[in-house]
Amino acid sequence: MNRLIPGTTIKYTEQARNSAFSLISPVLEATGGLTLSQLSKLTGLEGSTIQNWIKRGWVSSTKGKKYDQQQVLRILLINMLRGTMKLESIARLMVYINGDVEDTEDDIIDEILLFDLLCKMIFIAEDNAVFTPDDVRAMIDYELNECESGITSDEEKLSKAMYVMIMAYRSAWLKYETEKGMAEIFGE
Repeated sequence: MNRLIPGTTIKYTEQARNSAFSLISPVLEATGGLTLSQLSKLTGLEGSTIQNWIKRGWVSSTKGKKYDQQQVLRILLINMLRGTMKLESIARLMVYINGDVEDTEDDIIDEILLFDLLCKMIFIAEDNAVFTPDDVRAMIDYELNECESGITSDEEKLSKAMYVMIMAYRSAWLKYETEKGMAEIFGE
């Protein structure tokens, strides 16, 4: 299986299992942020797509020509969900979780923790070929209870949003597998 870290073009490693963003953060720290070209390579997105998300207010504006940690995280989160969710729905979901894109004071969860938890749960779901909605909810409850810090308030609200995010990601994977199967059948 050619497994990637969700929202990126980076190949999965065991290090990514519990701390996916730790594979990205050293580059951000060393360079003081990512250029549009670097961010495009990291995500597989066109630069114009990223700039459009900023214009729409889904990602905070850059200060200079580099994208900081918060911007990169938001782009990764949107990118991981866009396979089956409408962009407007993703934006609403992000506001539901962490409020205003420019204000981190209203966040329920730090976006690094959100990204890492989602990746971890997606990897767990991928490892289990069959899982039910109840399994996903139980996994979310377990992982949120294991978090010692990083969740500032409203764990129930966060749990509901994470359920939608994991199911959306899994739906995108199922869609991809369906299309791959059709291509095999019809030689496309």
